[in-house]
Parts: sequence; C-alpha cells; structure tokens
Amino acid sequence: MTNVFAFLMSFAVGFFAIFCAYKDYDWFMNSHKARIFVKLFGRNGARIFYMGLGVFIVVIGLLLVIFG
Repeated sequence: MTNVFAFLMSFAVGFFAIFCAYKDYDWFMNSHKARIFVKLFGRNGARIFYMGLGVFIVVIGLLLVIFG
C-alpha cells in the first residue's frame, strides 16, 4: 500500500512539473527556485529541464511500484 501511495504522489508531482513547464506558466517559472535554472539555461532550457525532471520523478514512482 505504501508503494502505491508513493507512486501516486510521485505521479502527481511529476505531472505537475511537466504540465506547468509545458504551459509555461509565469508563476511557476518565476518562482524563487526556478529562477536559478532560468538564469542558467534560459527560459526554454529551464522548461526542458523541468519536463525532464517530471518524467524522472514519474519513472521513479513506477519503479517503486514495480520493484518495491
């Protein structure tokens, strides 16, 4: 049961990151923590980074369910 909860939480967080990066929400990209990546990679680079991070988080959640 714990692994299913971990998957659901990681899916929600990962999907949120992917969705917000895809839609290019100003409130998401202008947040304190995202500004660091925007400064490093530019706005589009930060969006790609957050999409990749979201996919990574979802995959980790899937691996927890499959192997946990």
